[in-house]
Amino acid sequence: MNFRNACKTSLSYDSTTGRSPAVCDLVKGVWNKGLHDLGESTRAQRHLDRTAEPHSTPLTMPIYHSSSYSVKTVEEYNECTKQGGNYYARLGNPTTAAAECVISALEEGAGTVTFSSGSAAALSVTLAFLKAGDHVVLCRQMYSGIFQLFQNHITRFGIEVSFVSEPEIEHFRSALRSNTKLVFVEAPCNPTLGVVDIEQLGHLGREKNFLTVVDSTFASPVLLKALNYNVDFALHSCTKYMGGHTDIIGGCITTRTVEQWRILKDFQQTAGTHLSPFDASLLHRGLKTLPVRMKTHSDNAMQIALMLEKHPKVLRVFYPGLASHPHHDIAQKLMPKGFSGIVTFEMKGGFAAAKTLVESVRIINLAVSLGGTESLIEHPASMTHGSLDTLEEEQQSPCLTLGLIRLRYSQFVIVQSYPPVLNHLTTEY
Repeated sequence: MNFRNACKTSLSYDSTTGRSPAVCDLVKGVWNKGLHDLGESTRAQRHLDRTAEPHSTPLTMPIYHSSSYSVKTVEEYNECTKQGGNYYARLGNPTTAAAECVISALEEGAGTVTFSSGSAAALSVTLAFLKAGDHVVLCRQMYSGIFQLFQNHITRFGIEVSFVSEPEIEHFRSALRSNTKLVFVEAPCNPTLGVVDIEQLGHLGREKNFLTVVDSTFASPVLLKALNYNVDFALHSCTKYMGGHTDIIGGCITTRTVEQWRILKDFQQTAGTHLSPFDASLLHRGLKTLPVRMKTHSDNAMQIALMLEKHPKVLRVFYPGLASHPHHDIAQKLMPKGFSGIVTFEMKGGFAAAKTLVESVRIINLAVSLGGTESLIEHPASMTHGSLDTLEEEQQSPCLTLGLIRLRYSQFVIVQSYPPVLNHLTTEY
């Protein structure tokens, strides 16, 4: 198989079972090597070959912004509806399919569906697979937007929702009911970076017959491949590390089976929660450098975590790479390549000390989100996970304390080669 053929996409189709996700021909192997033998940086470069040019191929996937596609016959249109060809952009687009192919290769899953946001992905997988009377279990240590989605909105559809306070597997087992159909977790958790043993969770799901969703936005598919642990769905906010440049809003879900992909894809097409081709192009660009970026993110975060752990004004540091982290052994098992770029730590002086620090930094930006080229710092209790109006309520949470700070340093600054970076947090406060 030559290099050009290896770049082309195969849209496999079985008329007895319906359409299948687009997959890169790399899954069939190249130069006598299988997909698992190829490095992640190689997988991240693949894109669909849709060019009409017989002698050349664009190295960057074009943006297909057409909303509709012409066909020659009614029969041809019907073939598109069955085989997944492009005929209406809400139902399929070559640019978004290119990004989905790369994500599937990195996740080592059956197929990927991209969405207009990570929240849209969470909503879609819930409504696509659950019905009124079903029960879902989540860990309270999670992104506040998803917590609000389930607490305030999913329950209005007759779906029962329970939260466990800690990410240990025994808490999930205790929360199961006879009608439990889904368990939704983050790994690592936002913002305290707890790590659920998703291998045990996957086995529990097979044992008790419920579906599992792992949102590993904080890790990316480079550092944590959830589907390798019997998990059903790997979810990400593509806004973060996968996009990598703070310039898109998007989400994705990779499925364990093709049948799961078909159900999810059908919901996405019907609900119109698809990713735009413009955002898909930016996502595809970000994926190309994801393996390299995640290594530097992880290296920087480890250096900063070690420095903060020794700082006299810091009460404790939450970073899975530290031996002091309560889930360090689990993180080592699930994330052998690195522990990502987020460091959360608690100031001894509580809210006053935390507020002073985040408002005093100059090189680092006071802003929410993560995963881009910028260095960001924020105060979760008054920003991403609460507000100044709810500080007294947040003080009751054992995990979200008022002195907690979440930090993400730029991958473009190599901490070890730039000592002032390590001093920045202390010289500004």
